[in-house]
Parts: sequence; C-alpha cells; structure tokens
Amino acid sequence: MTLANAAVEQIPAGLVVPRFLYYFFAVYFVAFVALWVTHRFLLWKKSSATLKIQPDEAAWWLKPLANHEAELATDVAGLTSAEARSRLAEFGPNLFHDRQQQSLILQFLSRFKNPLVILLLVASAISALTGEITNFLIITTMVLLSVTLDFVQEYRAGKAAESLRQSVSLRATVIRDGKPLDTLVADVVPGDLAVLSAGDMIPADGLVLEARDLFVKQALLTGEPYPVEKRPGALSANAIDLQDAANAVFMGTSVISGSARMRVVKTGAGTAIGAIADSISRRPPPSAFEIGTHRFGLLIMRLTVLLVLFVLLVNALLHKPWLESFLFAVALAVGLTPELLPMVVSVTLSRGALHMARKRVIVKRLASIQNLGSMDVLCTDKTGTLTEAKIKLEQHVDAEGKPSDRVLELAYLNSFFETGLKSPLDDAILDHQNIDVSAWKKIDEVPFDFERRRVSVLIEKGDDRLLVVKGASEEIVALCNRYEEQGNKSQPPLDAAALGRIQGQRVALEKEGFRLLGIAWRQVPKDHPHAVLGDEAELVFAGFAGFLDPPKESAGAALAALAESGVTVKIVTGDSELVTQHVCATLNIPVTGVLTGKEIGEMDDSALRVRVEQANLFCRVNPSQKDRVILALKARGHVVGYLGDGINDAPSLHSADVGLSVDSAVDVAKEAADMILLDQDLHVLHDGVLEGRRTFANIMKYIMMGTSSNFGNMFSMAGAALFLPFLPMLPTQILLNNILYDTSEVPIPLDEVDPEDVRSPQVLDMSFIRNFMLVIGPISSVFDFLTFYVMLVVLKADEALFQTGWFVESLSTQVLVIFIIRTRGNPFKSRAHPVLVTTSLAIATMGAVMPFTPLGPYFGFVPLPSRFYVILAVMVIAYLVIVEVAKKGFYRWVGGTGGSKTRRIDFNARFRRTVAGKRTREDLNWEGTPD
Repeated sequence: MTLANAAVEQIPAGLVVPRFLYYFFAVYFVAFVALWVTHRFLLWKKSSATLKIQPDEAAWWLKPLANHEAELATDVAGLTSAEARSRLAEFGPNLFHDRQQQSLILQFLSRFKNPLVILLLVASAISALTGEITNFLIITTMVLLSVTLDFVQEYRAGKAAESLRQSVSLRATVIRDGKPLDTLVADVVPGDLAVLSAGDMIPADGLVLEARDLFVKQALLTGEPYPVEKRPGALSANAIDLQDAANAVFMGTSVISGSARMRVVKTGAGTAIGAIADSISRRPPPSAFEIGTHRFGLLIMRLTVLLVLFVLLVNALLHKPWLESFLFAVALAVGLTPELLPMVVSVTLSRGALHMARKRVIVKRLASIQNLGSMDVLCTDKTGTLTEAKIKLEQHVDAEGKPSDRVLELAYLNSFFETGLKSPLDDAILDHQNIDVSAWKKIDEVPFDFERRRVSVLIEKGDDRLLVVKGASEEIVALCNRYEEQGNKSQPPLDAAALGRIQGQRVALEKEGFRLLGIAWRQVPKDHPHAVLGDEAELVFAGFAGFLDPPKESAGAALAALAESGVTVKIVTGDSELVTQHVCATLNIPVTGVLTGKEIGEMDDSALRVRVEQANLFCRVNPSQKDRVILALKARGHVVGYLGDGINDAPSLHSADVGLSVDSAVDVAKEAADMILLDQDLHVLHDGVLEGRRTFANIMKYIMMGTSSNFGNMFSMAGAALFLPFLPMLPTQILLNNILYDTSEVPIPLDEVDPEDVRSPQVLDMSFIRNFMLVIGPISSVFDFLTFYVMLVVLKADEALFQTGWFVESLSTQVLVIFIIRTRGNPFKSRAHPVLVTTSLAIATMGAVMPFTPLGPYFGFVPLPSRFYVILAVMVIAYLVIVEVAKKGFYRWVGGTGGSKTRRIDFNARFRRTVAGKRTREDLNWEGTPD
C-alpha cells in the first residue's frame, strides 16, 4: 500500500476541512511573503543610499587638495556639532554594516528556520487537515511558546552583550567646534578633522593635512610588509594605485610612529576597506567548545534519526495508523533534541559576561569566555603584570660604569625630539630631570621599529649636527666602533678589551634588575639633510641608561592562584633574560627554562614545539617570534591565552585562543583582543578564568541532563512501541512533557557550581558525555519499564490511564534528577539556586496535578488513582538514590584517568611548592637539567 493510499484511508469519511483553516494558512503565507519582500526592499533601499554617496572615481586621493577643501566646506577648526549631526544623518554611521538592519519581527521569524520547528508545523498542518483540531492547536501553541522563549532570552542576552562591547568600542580624536573631542569611530563623518598618533587605528579614509614622521602599516590593504611614510602634498604624475597614495591614509590601517592631522573623505562602506569588507572579514576559527557542541549535535542527530526510523518501521510492521505514528516519531525527535541548548549557551555566556564586567573584564566576543575557562597556558609580558609599570630612570653611566651627565643629556635629547612611538622609558627619561634643549633644533629622525629596536634623531646646535641613537643595549653596542671616556676628548677605539668591559658592565646592571638602553651618537656633516638607516653605523658609545620597574607585590599570589587553577604562566618579553630572571627571583617564581629570541630564530617549528613545553621565560623576542611561541604551544594541544597591550602584540592576540588586552592599550591591540581588562592585574584575570569555568559547567549541566535521563525516557518510548498495542504517549503529551522539562531548566544559567568544576581547565569531551549517557540513561529506561509493569499489571490501566501515568512518572524523574546531575558531590551539600529549585518543583507538581484539571482532557489525560502516587513516590526516591550511586561510581572511574595533563600539573605543583618555600630535591635536580 502506498503512502498516498494510506493517507487517504486515514481521513474520516465526509470530513469537511473547516473554512477558517484555509484562511489561516492563506493569511500566514501572505504575511510571511509580505514581510520578506519588505525586508528585501529596505535592504535594497539602504544599499542604494549607500551607493549614492560614493563618487564614481575610486582614486579620490589623486584630486588636488583644494578640490577636497571646496567639496567638504570645512575649515581648520573642524566641523561644528550641528554640522557633524547633519552629516551623520546624511552619510550614516561609520560602519561597514548596520547590525540593527533586521527588525525584531524578522529576527523572531528566523527562529522558524529550525528544521524541527518546520517539521512540527508541518505535523500540525497535517493534524488540522485530517480533523485533529486539538492536536493542531496544542502543537502550534507548543511551538510558539518554545520559539518565543528562545527569542526573548537570546534577545535580552544579546542586548546585554552589545552594551558591554560598546563600552570598549574604538574611539577617535576629532576637532569639533575648534576643540579636540574623543568620540566613537562610528560617529566620525566626512569632513571631520582627525588627530592621529602612534598606536591609533585610522578611523576613516582621508587626506593627510599635517604629518610629523608619520609611518603607517597598511599591509591589510596593500600587502606591504613594512610601514610606509605618509606626508601631505600632491602626488607624482605616475601615481595611480592605492600603494602610491602617500598623501592619504585608509581606515583599518594603523599608525606605527609619528603624528598627523587628516581630513576625513570617506566613511563606512565607502572606504577602501569597506568596499572589500565582505571578502576580508573572516569568521574567527571555531573554539574548542564550538567544535565540541557541533560534535554533540551530530551525536544527537544520529541517535534521533536511528530511533525515529526504528519507531516508524515498528509501527508500520504492526499496522498502526500512519498519522499517529508520524506525529509520535516527530514528537520523539523533538524530545531527543536539546532545542534549548542555543538559548542556554547564549544566556549563560551573557550572564558570565555581565559577571566579568562587574569584575572589570569586558568581553567583546562571547565565545571567548569558554576559551578563557579552558585556557591552561597564559603568555604575558612582565611589564604591568609582574611589575608595577611605574618605570623610573635610576642610573645613567658611561662605558666604565661611572655616573655620566653626558649620557643623560643625549638620552633626553633623543626622547624629547622623538615624535614616533614613545615608550614608558621615554617618559621616565623626560621626568627624571628637566634639561634645556632650546638651543637644539631637530632635522629628521628614523622612527623606532620592533625589528631594529632603536630610534635615531638628527639634531643640530650651531655648527654641530649630531645623530643621537637610543635603543636595546646589545644592538647599540654592536653598532659602535668607538666609545667616550670622561676627561678624554678623543674617542678610543672599541677594541676587544673595551668591549669586554662594557659587556661586563651591562651584565652586572641587568643582574641587578636594571632595564638598559644603550646611548650612542655620531657627528655628521652640516649639509647632511636626512637621517636614514645607513647612518646608524660607526657610532660612538656614550653609555647606558638604567631603569627600574618595581615588582608587583600581588603578582606572586596571583600566579600561585593561576597555577592552583591549572594555568601555567609563561613570560614572553623583549627584555633581557637577566632582568626577567631578577624579577622572577624577587617574586619567588621558579624558572623552568629560558629561550631567547636568538635561539628561537635558529629553530624550526618542530624543535620549538619541544622547547616551549619546558621553558617559561622567552626573552628578547620580537613580534614574529612571540607569534611562533603561541602557535607552537597550540600545536602541543594547549589552549593559549595572550595578554598584550602594544602594537607589536596584535599578531599574537590574533593567534591566541583568547586574546586579552587592557583599557590603556593602543587601539590596534584592543581591536584584536577578545577581552579587555580594565585593571592590569592577574588577580582580575584569575577571576575571569573561574567565571569562564562556571559558565562552561552550567552549560555542561544542560548537556548532561539532556543526554542521560531525557535520552533514557525517549529510548523507553521507542522500546515501548515494540510490545504495546497503542502509543505509549500521545504526540501532544510528549511535546508537553518536553516543554515543561525545558522550562524547568531555563534557570540553569543562574545556578552555582561546585569548586571541583572550576579547579582545573575543562573541555567539551564527547567520550565523557557518551559514557555518562550510557551509564545514567539505562537507569532511567529501567524505571520507565518498571512503570509500564505497574500500569499494565498492578493498576490494569487502559490506554489513557497508561499514557497519563507514564507522563507523570517521566516528567517527575526527568525534572527531579536535575538536582542529582547538577553536582558531582552530595546534592544536599551543593545547594541549587532558589529559582532553579522553585521552577523544578513547580513543574513536577504541575505535571502531577494536571490530570485533575480542566486542561487534562485536552491532552488526553485521565485522573490517576491515589495508589499510583504512593508507588510513584517510592519509585522516584529509589531512582534518585540509584542515580546518585551510579554518578559517584562514574566520577570515580573517570577521575582515575589522566595522561596528557600530567606534565603540566607537575609544573604547577612545583610552582606551588616553590612559593611556599617547600622545594624538593627533585625540583632542584630537574631545574639543573640543561634545556
């Protein structure tokens, strides 16, 4: 018999489909089409408006500056506030895409794209067309309730998360009403006069009006690996490409050094990067948790398909009505599917983000909370995390180690006239002593970069023109061929003996914890017009400037807390290994191994992966080497966090599983980071790690509940179809059971978690979930079959009484077992959140009394005898006790496994013993082992 013939036979004779159903489906279809057409029209209108503001020519920077001034009609005082508001209304926000373009109704309707929701709506339509009006109304109501609950919770969570992201949005400095104004990048409009400095991201496309040694990194657009200099003025006649636009800067690129003023010409989608935003924007790689949830979804899908096909096959062989069998199979699929998982994840992550905001950690990307909880290695610089970031110039000595005012004067001149990327060391030099530089005049400079690690300024006073160079001590000494001596106007050659004395002086100062800068100079001819890289040679060594940054008293305790929580901290710094080891010794931090940038540069990736496991100090490393260290740790299976705040940290922030920056960081670093710490304190970060683990633990509660007792009940339903002459539960009863059970789990994001759940990094382990399901699920099925026996043999139940009794028992065990599964320990000692307790008990009570209410008959329920409730109470207590025993046995079994984390746990244990002053002989022997 074909499916079509079977369907015809199921339609009652003389059935007349109610006319209102035709109207209902017609109105529903027309409304949906109208909404879709309206949505597409609005998007088309918006894109047309966007295109309207884009001029035909692409190379606008080739036009003479006077033309731009005439078009923009602004003066050196910038726009007025009224003009800015008018232009914002005309041109729109300075964004690539309008995130609010989708209306609430369309966001709501998008929830109906879920395949199971569509399947349920089809089932409800079939019910209506075959005269099952009650089924139609119940299924439709259930779907609407579920979708609405999901939409409301996710919408509220999304609003909360967006408000947090806005609090750390990128900002720009513009001139409005003649005064500098700090504003959101989104509010920058064409015609604005923007002020740029080192570390800024360019807020829009525009022309350079003024520039002082402005170097911009624009590899994002042009692929050029090195910064390019920008200056005002007309371009050469053969300039045609964006790479030739030396007089223009472009949105999304970053200022490496120097300062400038720019006139904004293009914003939003009209910028160069906006035109290709769709092609260059990449979804971030999936986190370990996202991969795990995907695998979990595949597992559930396979189980669902298997059970549904099994039910359909059995019912077909037993010649049961096809419509009832179809609806039962659909309801079974819904019961097996954790349809609230997206909502639970979104709400739990948003709640975690709000908790972290109260602890002064702003989350930009919600999924990063999971990565933070899973993080087992944190890479960070020492400045600001291990030290106070209050750097002071303490020594200025010559090549013989004697105090030297000459060294101080040269260092001051270099820092004073430097216009590029200033560091805290420059501030310390300028704050140390005020030196009169009025007689000196700056000619040019070679800005600092992270490969050379030095900066040169070309200055003159009278007939003297000097190139003064300041930078990393080793590099500066290597560039010198002479040195200064006090009382000796001639500069002796830097021979091997002198070099040995200078290197010995450097090592001695670094061992005392001084961070050193080398100071050197050379005389150049009066007609030497520019400073270039080639000038940094054959220098005269003047001496060292020594800085101290006092260690943070709280750093040792914070590192111990992270180690106790299973997070290994590795220090990745540009400082020397001697200075870094001195800080570690002061804070009583064990050094398990040291790698320098030179050693890293000589290794291939395979060798580096071996060495990064042991070493916890990486010194004198450049940005590319930092990135290699992080990628090597990830290749070893670690979940890596990186804390950085400088321009050179952006690649590492991108490469890490979770990028962390601070509120005082440069724009480039804040844009690359997943989270922003408002306080540069490892204690705050440790609180964030624990919050990430709490979030993960609450999501795991929902997953484990759905794959244990819930799966057991659905499995029992499929098994019951083998021997029962009727359906063990009506489709509407299954759906009601499912929505009541889901409602009881909505407060899970509010729940507290056990200390064991936050003690060490956690990952979504599918084998763990599968094994838990195989242990707890069958217990639920055993009690379901025991209920079948009670209903059929003891109570002699008919179809309606059987279905009612099993509904009550199934819901009671599913809901109450929450209190067992939510904790690894004793459920009476680990208290659930009051809202979760109230909701769960209310749902269980509602299920027990519903057969006696007027709603009962609509769902096919009949009143149950009092004997049933006595038996039910005994069965529920026995079920919960057995599940508790099985749970403890399962965790004892799982707790005995180890392996990949053993070595890392040993490192953390060694660190805790060192902090406590209880180092063992094994620790001392191991540290003496050569790397």
